[in-house]
Amino acid sequence: MNRSKKLQLAAIAAGSVVSGFASAALPAGAAAAFTALETDGLALIDAAWPVVTALTVGFIIIGLFKKAANKAV
Repeated sequence: MNRSKKLQLAAIAAGSVVSGFASAALPAGAAAAFTALETDGLALIDAAWPVVTALTVGFIIIGLFKKAANKAV
């Protein structure tokens, strides 16, 4: 058996072991922590949208102003 076949077999074996661990159920405390983390993350994203919108509109206005100023010169 050549080296590449051995590596392929090792990768398949490692993948099957990892997939077995990935399907294991989380403890209740860990699930609650992930839920709280997700809730906090979504709240931060919701809080960031007004800032992102204001920055985008501001950059558009600056670009339009620069365009108008350059045409006036």
